Amino acid sequence: MTTEKPIEADIARTPNSKAKAFLKGTWAMMPLTIAVVPWGILAGSFAIEVGLSPLESQAMSAIIFAGAAQLVALGMVKAGIGLWSILITTLLITSRHLLYAMAMRSQISPLPLAWRLTLGFLLTDELFAIANPGKLHKFDPWYALGGGLSFYLGWNLATLIGIVAGNAIDNLGELGLDFAIAATFIALVVPTVKKPSILVCVMVSLTLAVVCAVLDIQAGLLIAALSGMTAGVLYAKVTQENKHAKNTETVTTQPEETL
Repeated sequence: MTTEKPIEADIARTPNSKAKAFLKGTWAMMPLTIAVVPWGILAGSFAIEVGLSPLESQAMSAIIFAGAAQLVALGMVKAGIGLWSILITTLLITSRHLLYAMAMRSQISPLPLAWRLTLGFLLTDELFAIANPGKLHKFDPWYALGGGLSFYLGWNLATLIGIVAGNAIDNLGELGLDFAIAATFIALVVPTVKKPSILVCVMVSLTLAVVCAVLDIQAGLLIAALSGMTAGVLYAKVTQENKHAKNTETVTTQPEETL
């Protein structure tokens, strides 16, 4: 009961306040939207190359809205792999979104059903990076909606460009557009590495992701993510990182308090 009222107040505020929060989220997402354009172009052109019609290619981005899963699924379709294998692989690749949803559950669960469904559909790596409670002092649904919706529109526009270019330009995939995938995730991860435990998490995840890729383990992303988080938490507990950080913060603020 105590958490629902503030959430309702956030939703039912003045139109001017809603618009400001929405535009602020859109602006915060803009660099990531621009960075993902080559990725979207690659997804659209690859769908055409695999044999999908322009409508099917666009619908894939509009409905599935998961870049890595789309590219992997398209590659498996091109290789003639069966439907169940494609579904299981896609499930494993997108399983990280379950972790995102669990992290944001306390903030989103009090929202009305329409809001939960909308933000759940728009939840991506990029939206989690800018809108999760760890980044904001207070979760703002209008801020999250602005970021998520602008990214969704940008992704689909990039896909459309890829569809058009895929019909006009041969071997578009050889232009190195897939580097945008790595660049986007690097841009998401690097700013968050502010503590040793996070660095441990990143390095363990990175190492295991590479090892699983070399060994062709389909659940590699999930294994790497869970192992990295576990390693980071264990490091923080063993070194008492949070306690030391609080002590340092207290020492730093003491002179200011005495003045």
